[in-house]
Amino acid sequence: MIDFRYHLVSIVAVFLALAIGIVLGSTELQGPTYNLLDRTTAKLQAELNQVSGQRNTAQAEASVGEAYAQAVEPVVLHNLLAGQRLLILTEPGASASVVAALTDAATTDAGATVTGQIALQSKFFDNSDTTLDFLNQTNQAMAQAAGIQLTTGQTYQEQAAAVIAKEILVKTPGSTPNQTGVTSGGPESTAQTMLDGYANSGFLTTSGQPYLPATLAIVVTPQTAPADGTADLLDQVLVPLATELSSYSAATVVTGVSTGSGPGSPISVLRANSVASQVSSVDDTDLVSGQTVAIEALATLLSGGKAASYGLTANGASAVAASPAPTPSASVSPSVSPSATSSKKAR
Repeated sequence: MIDFRYHLVSIVAVFLALAIGIVLGSTELQGPTYNLLDRTTAKLQAELNQVSGQRNTAQAEASVGEAYAQAVEPVVLHNLLAGQRLLILTEPGASASVVAALTDAATTDAGATVTGQIALQSKFFDNSDTTLDFLNQTNQAMAQAAGIQLTTGQTYQEQAAAVIAKEILVKTPGSTPNQTGVTSGGPESTAQTMLDGYANSGFLTTSGQPYLPATLAIVVTPQTAPADGTADLLDQVLVPLATELSSYSAATVVTGVSTGSGPGSPISVLRANSVASQVSSVDDTDLVSGQTVAIEALATLLSGGKAASYGLTANGASAVAASPAPTPSASVSPSVSPSATSSKKAR
């Protein structure tokens, strides 16, 4: 008869066998297991060291490249935009450091005058009914004050872009904007009134003197795509905005930064649109080389060259920056042209 003592002995025997098995197994496998782990760890450490070395080398090369680009930029851009006036427009989230660097390159190196900056606000991109109605009212008032006929069928953002472009941009230095009616204060007074109207309505802010007639325009976009994959209002507005600017200026370039410019970003959307044949884009103006290329892209369009997409191939760039015909005051060797600085990125 099986009694309690039998069960107790059986249980003790099972646990004793398990303990003996664990001891024997760990002792038997200790050497091979530890050796395998050591070899795996050593291999992973070697791979990590190799990747870290490659990263450090790439960072060092990038630093040298940036230093070189910084050194040659004044020579490459010398007086390329002399006599031209440049207007800078920014979308919400645009890099302030990029704006400052482009301004410095255009004025100090290329000889242009930056009239001012127009910073479009988030409200400009708001498609709610209330905001659109308010933008429509502002468009009507500003167009009437300037004697401009709004184009039916356009979105209210397109109409606003058209009013701004017509009032501020010109094809050649010294000419006046395309206006059918100008107040007695002159075109500058009309343009300032227009900008003040949009600013007072919360659609934009200004700095400098953006109401002065400008021949060139640079748009600085944050160049980011929504993380949730939804449509980006900046994308929807950038294309018509760039279209209007290119219609009234001598040259327009859209710029962004090298990170965050994958599918769905503003520049990516612009490059897939037909306006890319009229407006050049540069996707790496957080780099000195990209800033140089942006100014040269303006000069290329001014000299009758074609619009192109410059920057990183990973961001959709398809061209190497081509230098415009050198001016008598510029002395540029082939080794320091933007072709050299961009070819490594856009091949």
